[in-house]
Amino acid sequence: MRKNKFNKLAVVALISLASSIGIKCLAQNPIIQTKYTADPAPMVYNDTVFLYAGHDEDDATGFKMQNWLLYTSTDLVNWTDHGVIASLKDFKWVTVDNGAWAPQCIQRNNKFYLYCPMPNNVGIGVLVSDSPYGPFKDAIGKPLIKNGPQDIDPTILIDDDGQAYLYWGNPELWYVKLNEDMISYSGEPKKMTEFIKTKGEKDPFHYQEGPWAWKRNGNYYMAYASTCCPEGIGYAMSKSPIGPWEYKGMIMEGDPRSSGNHPGIIDFKGKSYVFGFNYAILKQTMSKHYERRSICEEELTYNSDGTIQKLPFWSTTGVKQVGTLNPYNTTEAETIAYSEGVQTDVFKERQRNMTSTEVKKTADRIFVKSIHNGDFIKVQGADFSKGTSSIDVGVASLRGGKIEIHTDKIDGTIIGVINITTTGEGDSWKTVNTPVKNIKGVHDIFFVFKGEKDLFNFDWWKFSTKK
Repeated sequence: MRKNKFNKLAVVALISLASSIGIKCLAQNPIIQTKYTADPAPMVYNDTVFLYAGHDEDDATGFKMQNWLLYTSTDLVNWTDHGVIASLKDFKWVTVDNGAWAPQCIQRNNKFYLYCPMPNNVGIGVLVSDSPYGPFKDAIGKPLIKNGPQDIDPTILIDDDGQAYLYWGNPELWYVKLNEDMISYSGEPKKMTEFIKTKGEKDPFHYQEGPWAWKRNGNYYMAYASTCCPEGIGYAMSKSPIGPWEYKGMIMEGDPRSSGNHPGIIDFKGKSYVFGFNYAILKQTMSKHYERRSICEEELTYNSDGTIQKLPFWSTTGVKQVGTLNPYNTTEAETIAYSEGVQTDVFKERQRNMTSTEVKKTADRIFVKSIHNGDFIKVQGADFSKGTSSIDVGVASLRGGKIEIHTDKIDGTIIGVINITTTGEGDSWKTVNTPVKNIKGVHDIFFVFKGEKDLFNFDWWKFSTKK
């Protein structure tokens, strides 16, 4: 992602204002700032939100999407980057190098199924894994759905009786009944007749693309990108997974600030949330429109009759934090509530004396890179109930520099300064221990970077208290 330096003052002002008026539990939208992300597909598993996402490349002008990403959170504010979890190359039958469009992952029978659409008549493939983190493998060696140019944007619902349904399509909505193995289906694909556009007749549903199906309190829901363009988020309800459907209105109206949309909706820790995207980070760097999107989230509210209250356009503040972060655990540096300037990358861990065979056996690590003077990472709502005495960080130096640790706001109290003095090539990792002032209670932490040019790479951190 390009460095969005010129807007740093605005970001700092926003964060400082929020802190000054006591809004410490609010995150910022978009929720990912280190990469361009699109087409959110959230899944709740083991008290964690797994957010599968499309990836707009940094140089994309139109749609340039080659892989799928994964982020996780236990509090909906601090998101951990797990990098690329699948790509077009995972499908041996796919010959294109662009077209990793909107996915969705679902769990069944102790396996995780990732449905991956590719446009232009390539089809919808399905990858399977024993873990939500992958690795994912092509389940059938061919498209699961190859029905025509509408084969994009899959969404899956498993009903209470165990029957699974796969929905997809642009500009019409299709469905098919999946078999229990989740990699085959029974019958032929069918159109959802209520959503069909008929020339010369009213189009009450305004369906365009990006369907998202779910069931809640006996009601079936279908949210989708509505009307083009700009696209809002409309929805319909039914008492059956195959209809008839009744249009209920808009969850979010279309807005010129975001030409597209793609909903993902979950319940988590007693509340409901909708994910989508805007172009806010792109617009911090340039006025020209490119397909470089950024995922956002908002809390969703249901009425007593099951209908959904309309939301305004994506806010800058986002959602309230659910829970706290444990700063005494080793925390990946790529666990971020908000950041400025930095990027994430994958490091092929190695030692200089390793053979090529040994190198292949080592694990990859995600780390924070592109760190320059004034860049920062915000970690929100860390619970320092045990106090603090020191911090350990895992870093690999380039030119060296400092990490100032501020509490609660970007220019808040400095509780410690980590000096990284050794220069190197950015691939020699070491642990640096630094004493810090004792703090207690719940605090936001800002890691503010100081130095000249490329400073260092940042892998993890961990606070300690006196024993």
